[in-house]
Amino acid sequence: MNNVPAAKTPLIALHRITRIYGHGETEVRALDGVNLKINKGEFVAIMGPSGSGKSTAMNVIGCLDSPTGGQYLFDGVEVADLTQDQRALLRRHYLGFVFQGYNLLARTSALQNVELPLIYKGLLRAEREAAAHEALEKVGLAHRALHDPSELSGGQQQRVAIARALAGKPKVILADEPTGNLDTKRSAEIMEVLQHLNRTEGLTIIMVTHEEAMAQYADRLIWMVDGRIERDTPTQRAA
Repeated sequence: MNNVPAAKTPLIALHRITRIYGHGETEVRALDGVNLKINKGEFVAIMGPSGSGKSTAMNVIGCLDSPTGGQYLFDGVEVADLTQDQRALLRRHYLGFVFQGYNLLARTSALQNVELPLIYKGLLRAEREAAAHEALEKVGLAHRALHDPSELSGGQQQRVAIARALAGKPKVILADEPTGNLDTKRSAEIMEVLQHLNRTEGLTIIMVTHEEAMAQYADRLIWMVDGRIERDTPTQRAA
């Protein structure tokens, strides 16, 4: 009898993914045969120079863009086979997004900002409020729930944005330059929040960053150049 355990299915698998813009002399291969596997519970940082394809890779993983070729599997499901509505449901129920700009509604409390995506999930008001309070608690901002963004620091606004991504209980957090607008101290605070969520909640986190120091909070560092993965190595944290 073969007692070798079955291979674990990656949560995210990209096989020879390409993303091409334009034609002929204007053709740009933003992604050029990318192969990548990310397991559940990993914290992965993607780095590279401007135009390397890191943000395009993030957009493909987040179903915000479609590849020109190759295969993208999410938890074993071929994303290309999903309808537009099914992809929207995948984003809504399985993915949480955090961007460089906090994208919070002005004159709207932190609690209401966190509740917003839950409206589209059809939750009742009491359920939304409970989930939003829980998410704010996880990022250490329960005491600022009724404050508007103008009353919060940049770091606090980003924590609200993280709580908003958390509220829907996603499997994956996609963070695109989450510390890009913050100073060194606030950046470290945000990375500690993400690292804590990865360790305690088991959240899979995929982060694009241009800062080596921020990337070291992750388990893996993926370096991209010209639409290709040049290296994929453990960080100092994981070594």
